[in-house]
Amino acid sequence: MSTLGTSFRALGTTAQVVVTDPRHLARAVCVLREQLAELDEACSRFRPDSEISRLHETPGRGVGVSPLLFAALTEAVAAAMSTDGLVDPTVGAAVSDLGYDRDFAAVTGGDARPPTPAPGWWRVSLDAAIRQVVLPRGVRLDLGATAKAFAADQAATAIAEATGCGVFVNLGGDLAVAGAPPAGGWRVVVGEDHAAADTVRDPVVTVTAGGLATSSTTVRTWHTGGRRVHHIVDPRTGDVPRPCWRTVSVAAPSCVAANTASTAAIVLGPAAPAWLAARGLPARLVAVDGRTEVVAGWPAEKVPVS
Repeated sequence: MSTLGTSFRALGTTAQVVVTDPRHLARAVCVLREQLAELDEACSRFRPDSEISRLHETPGRGVGVSPLLFAALTEAVAAAMSTDGLVDPTVGAAVSDLGYDRDFAAVTGGDARPPTPAPGWWRVSLDAAIRQVVLPRGVRLDLGATAKAFAADQAATAIAEATGCGVFVNLGGDLAVAGAPPAGGWRVVVGEDHAAADTVRDPVVTVTAGGLATSSTTVRTWHTGGRRVHHIVDPRTGDVPRPCWRTVSVAAPSCVAANTASTAAIVLGPAAPAWLAARGLPARLVAVDGRTEVVAGWPAEKVPVS
C-alpha cells in the first residue's frame, strides 16, 4: 500500500505527517495537531499564557508543572549535559537580546545589546519525584533547540500507536519516524531550507528508524545592530557563533538527539566534524563557502562530471 501525507502550519513552521496506510491519515493528522497544540500551550516563550511563561513569573520558588513541560525540560537539561553546555536551555535572555523575542514572522531586529552568556543549565532544578521546577531569578528559558524535536519524537510514537502503521513526522526539518517503514525506507531530501528542498539539487537519504535534524544559519535570520544574526546562540558568549557552517544535518536514534548534535555542531564551528565522528553520529556539514563534509558513515555525495 502506498504512503500518503499532508502538511499544515504549526509552531511557526511547516508540520508534515506521512503514513504507510492512507486509511489512517486523518487520524494521524488529528493526533499531530493535538500534540502540537499541547506543546505550544506548555513550552511557547511567545505566549504570555503558556506554562513556561507562567514559570518565569515565579523565580526562586518550587512550581509543580505538567508532565509535558517537565518532560520537555528534562530533555533540554539532558541535551545540555550531553554537550557540556553547547546546547543550553537558559539562553532565553540572550536570544531575546538578539531580537528574537516574538514569533519569528514578527521579528524586525533593532538596536544591538551587549551579549550576555547563558546563566547555565545546572541552575535549573528539576525534582522528578514531585514534578517540580525551581527557576532562579534572572534565568529565562528557551527550549527552541530541543522542544520541536521532542515534539516530533513524541508525535511519531503516538501516531504509530494510534494507527498501527508506519509514520513519518517532519516539523520544520526535525524528522522522526516510528512503526514499520515503507519498503526501502523513508526517502528524505536534505536541504538548507526544508520548505525549498530540491530532489535534483539536494542529496536524498533513506531513514528507517530514529530521527534526523538539520540546523541552519541561513534561514531564520534578521538584522540587528547593523549585522545579520540567526537563531542559534553560543551559550558561552550569548552571541551567535562565528561563521563556519551554513547547515549541519545529523542522523541519530531520536530526533532530539539529532537536533541536539546539529545545534552543538553549529556552535562548535571547525571542531564539529571530529566531535560528531567521535560520537558515531552520521552527519553532513556545509561550510559557508559551500564546501561539504560528511562524517561517521553519512553517504558520500556524487560529484557532477563536467
